[in-house]
Amino acid sequence: MRRADRLFEIIQFMRRKELVRARDLSQALEVSERTIYRDIQDLTASGVPIEGEAGVGYMLKAGFDLPPLMFTEQEIEALVLGARIVESWADAKLAEAASNVIAKVEAVIPERLRSYMANTALLAPPHHYMEPIKFDSAELRRAVRSHLKVHFSYRDALGEATVRTVRPLCLAYFGPVWLLSAWCELREDFRTFRLDRIDDFEVTAERFRPEPGKTLADFLKRDQTWTRGAGRAASGEAGAGCKAADGAGAAGAGP
Repeated sequence: MRRADRLFEIIQFMRRKELVRARDLSQALEVSERTIYRDIQDLTASGVPIEGEAGVGYMLKAGFDLPPLMFTEQEIEALVLGARIVESWADAKLAEAASNVIAKVEAVIPERLRSYMANTALLAPPHHYMEPIKFDSAELRRAVRSHLKVHFSYRDALGEATVRTVRPLCLAYFGPVWLLSAWCELREDFRTFRLDRIDDFEVTAERFRPEPGKTLADFLKRDQTWTRGAGRAASGEAGAGCKAADGAGAAGAGP
């Protein structure tokens, strides 16, 4: 949990209870009591009126509250629908994060909007026909964020496998499949891979630096209609700048 999130949670605990002990906070937030004491000192220094002392407990001074966040009804619907889509279609860790976002927003919006949020009639049912992914895609997201190369075996549409080491650049969802677009060291070009065709996935310790011609910006610049290209890649057809990695692409593209 990020420190900013933890500070927010401490305030929420104090809003819900009259007196909160550091021990209870440390257990709930999975940090040491020393960390909780330090966080409370920092909150107090930033102007949050916390009363109490170590060994007894802490509480918010009467009358204190976080200023409510204001949203329009359409903004609430956009927020809820987006979170529900992530909960249904993304990996477990991202789904949990989406649920946490909704909970945090509910904690700081007026009661009228809180009720509207809970009853928003926009749903995103899970895709029961989604192709299964054999590895933790949260690790792939980490590799994208941290600029770490990944290594895997990839099966094309005919079932033939090749071993790839790639620079992961971005992920895209084109139901019912997730796609990875990357710089492929084997082909020395951009390629797009279906996650459900990846086996033996591994995040390496090798970090890559942005190089001209191999970045996400270069990938997107090559094909301004990337979203169309990615959709074709999902069905086994390659676009000009988003070449499928299964050998079904344009002439000369190669798998």
